Amino acid sequence: MARKTIALSLFWRTFCLLAILLAGGVFAWVQTLRALEFEPRAVESAQQIAGLVNLSRAALQQADGINRIALVKSLGQQAAVRVMPREPGDRWEGFEVDRFTRRVARELRAALGEDAVVARSVNTKPGLWVGFSIDGDAYWLQVDDSHTSPLTSNTWFVWIGIALLATLVGSVAIARLINRPLKQLSFAASRIREGDLDSRLDENTLTSEIREVNRGFNRMARELARVEEDRAVMLAGISHDLRTPLARLRLETEMSVSDDEAKRNMALDIDQLDAIIDKFMDYARPGETQMRPVHVSQLIDREAAGFRDPTQIRIHSRVAIDLKVLADETELGRVFSNLFENARRYGRNTDTGIAEVTISYARTGPWVIVSVRDTGPGVPPEKLSQLTTPFFRGDAARTAATGAGLGLAIVDKAMQRMGGSLELANAPDGGLMAHMRLRRAP
Repeated sequence: MARKTIALSLFWRTFCLLAILLAGGVFAWVQTLRALEFEPRAVESAQQIAGLVNLSRAALQQADGINRIALVKSLGQQAAVRVMPREPGDRWEGFEVDRFTRRVARELRAALGEDAVVARSVNTKPGLWVGFSIDGDAYWLQVDDSHTSPLTSNTWFVWIGIALLATLVGSVAIARLINRPLKQLSFAASRIREGDLDSRLDENTLTSEIREVNRGFNRMARELARVEEDRAVMLAGISHDLRTPLARLRLETEMSVSDDEAKRNMALDIDQLDAIIDKFMDYARPGETQMRPVHVSQLIDREAAGFRDPTQIRIHSRVAIDLKVLADETELGRVFSNLFENARRYGRNTDTGIAEVTISYARTGPWVIVSVRDTGPGVPPEKLSQLTTPFFRGDAARTAATGAGLGLAIVDKAMQRMGGSLELANAPDGGLMAHMRLRRAP
């Protein structure tokens, strides 16, 4: 089995690549900033704490015994920084638990001396505790440990979230800006495909590569318009130049040939040549359609009226009278006419020699599927996809009658011009089925 691939539009591909690139850049910068912030913050925190310890030590050293007790009592009642006596029975836990706290403790001991005690809790009370001595008396200085911690994870998450949001918005804006010329090119190409050869792109855009592409596209559109105009003039000339001698041949045949059988055969050959010219003109007709609501049942009855011989074809319509589709009435009439003619030529029942044609329909949301089925021998499955190719014919069973090989090609092209589609399939119990998908009229 063929492996399925994920199809992404150019916009989403550009967006994903830009988002990955920018998100990776944001992550790298965050890690870099954290690494750069680690060292200075640890040193700064240690210096601030050491300054508080030295300031408290100097204040206590300058006070006599009575005033020192009053000063310690006063400092012990502070909220942010507290100084209190260090008792022999105090229980404390070491401050060093990670890389940052180890660096802070190292800097504090370098500033205060190796005998300084740095703890993260004393007697189960958390905080940054620094033990120091003055004249044989030991003291604790307690500081809120928020002053000695790196930026919290929540802070980093907030900044990373803001950076990622800015990355996504920027990626959308850049992807839209990059893909806008390509979207315009795709839209103009679809207009050209639908037959609008007047579609043009801006040749004054600032991007040199896009400017050259637009100029090349406009040159191609002008050349296609010129070729289409020359083709229409040529086809009109061919039609006129061929039909004039055909008319003279018919007149001369009727006047000069005495054998009635030979005269009838020659007239049939001339009629066939005239019909082939009509087929060529139908297939090469310019793609100008006027979409309006069309009553399908009335149109089928009108086209079926041209096939009156019941010994060759019988047409049965099961289409509701009120069914309407958005289509060009002339084009849709040509579609049914070619399908009926194709069934008359190639879809005859092998037992009766009569082409039994049944027309049915089904509504599917905003669409209508009109199906035309004959009772002929069908087509080999491997050749179904080739039936709409100009000048292609199936096997000998379906090519016993003469024709231009353009009937189903004309149907397919007409359906495309009307914004619909044609699907050909073999019926389960024999015969060829043509499913036409048309937009439902309101």
